[in-house]
Amino acid sequence: MYRLDEETEADWWEVEALYDLCFAPGRTALSSYRLREGVPTIAALCLLLRDEAGVLAAAIRYWPAKVNGRDILLLGPVAVHPTRQGEGLGALLITESLSRARGLGWARVLLVGDAPYYRRFGFAKLDHVEMPPPTNPDRVLGKELRAGAWDGVTGEVTRAVA
Repeated sequence: MYRLDEETEADWWEVEALYDLCFAPGRTALSSYRLREGVPTIAALCLLLRDEAGVLAAAIRYWPAKVNGRDILLLGPVAVHPTRQGEGLGALLITESLSRARGLGWARVLLVGDAPYYRRFGFAKLDHVEMPPPTNPDRVLGKELRAGAWDGVTGEVTRAVA
């Protein structure tokens, strides 16, 4: 049994340690991190799963960003502790957070990831949206939370104003 909570300031270091464990060294050098620097997360969408003992099992974060002046959500990172992978925790966090994002009025979500994995959540390749280099364009994926939300949205992804 897992408990779903919003991430708090007190959780920050523990979540960062999970991301360090799950992702390669140098993760903060990725282009998506440059879009996050100095920009607060969307706190209501940053979720954690803890087990019965309170041990962090999985986490997801979201950040605001822009494409050609239009607001987008930047999903990521999402991480599941290696000993908990295969239990569906990442899928639970993605599904729950996307539902909450829709309820908060967000229209579109972007992430950089593996299309075969994220396709099941409704993500598809965005051909006319560019992440800062060096990002593989085949990994730039988007999802509409409102029908037509990505229509006409083209250009470079930029930082939201802090």
